[in-house]
Amino acid sequence: MSTINGTKMPSDWHAGPDDSWHGVITKDGPFLPEKNRYHLFLGLFCPFAHRAYFVHELKQLQKYAGIDLSIVKPFPKGDDKGWPGWRFNHKDESSYEAATEDKLFGSQFMHEVYFKSDPNYTGRYSVPVLWDKKLNTIVSNESAELLRWLPAAFNDLLPKELADITLYPSEHAQEIDSETPWMQAHLNTGVYKAGFAPDQETYNSNLPPVFAALNKLEKIAKHNGGPYLLGTHLTELDLRAYATLIRFDPVYVQHFKCNLGMIRYSYPVLHNWLKGMYHNHTAAKNTTNFDHIKANYTKSHADINPHGITPLGPWPNIAAGYMSDWAKLAAGEIDMPEVLEWEKKLED
Repeated sequence: MSTINGTKMPSDWHAGPDDSWHGVITKDGPFLPEKNRYHLFLGLFCPFAHRAYFVHELKQLQKYAGIDLSIVKPFPKGDDKGWPGWRFNHKDESSYEAATEDKLFGSQFMHEVYFKSDPNYTGRYSVPVLWDKKLNTIVSNESAELLRWLPAAFNDLLPKELADITLYPSEHAQEIDSETPWMQAHLNTGVYKAGFAPDQETYNSNLPPVFAALNKLEKIAKHNGGPYLLGTHLTELDLRAYATLIRFDPVYVQHFKCNLGMIRYSYPVLHNWLKGMYHNHTAAKNTTNFDHIKANYTKSHADINPHGITPLGPWPNIAAGYMSDWAKLAAGEIDMPEVLEWEKKLED
């Protein structure tokens, strides 16, 4: 078991240079839920960082837990091995709107933050990163793990109306655990498997699962009647889906060639849900930056978009006109045979 400043660290917190960080803020330490102790590093473009940012805004963690933000630029991201990685606004470079300087250390690159926690780190310099200013180390850089525990970590510091917001309610826990694996594999990361396919065969095999997952999610949302995916309760599934679907029409359709359909035309229920999330939730709208989203993908992947031209459309990025009566919505789907065959596999 390692120690930092005399504090014993759990064996599963960070196993070494090849491992990420898996810390959890709990009352029995070593990461205690103390005000003004933590800092969150984000990228507004990243769907996985978006989950943590959504939680940060939803629970008002800056105001009540003193968790400030440092936000990297949307591009450039470095070479195919991730070096030198994401950049902050810095005195040696031009600034990018809505990005910030590294408010803790004044770093130019995100990798400098990683090396402060582990000078021998060999992994990727991803976001989000939750930093402990007291122990001077990374708590966690695993977005899925943060999504599970961060919403409740600071409840003792929050007013009751915020502390009562739970994204993993006991009545939906089994369903959340059941739906999460296929959403992660075939939707959240599925768009990347299709988008970064190195050849036609790989692309052809990886695209149908994306739309099979959308077909299934459309049916789930319709069955539960809204306003959220599982019914009347906002859960972590909504945040997981939102971070991907808000990027789908503006980026994934054209940039990743996920063009069997669009959310706004092919999936009426999910489109309505997405409009409701964006326009009715301050935490959703405030954490969504379409400029960073579009610029990141289209200007960071020279092998996909060599000229770095960012499409202006679709317009608008997210439509208005939320319909509160979900009974009037008919579920849609992509009926391509390969998609329907994959949808059957998701039911097994």
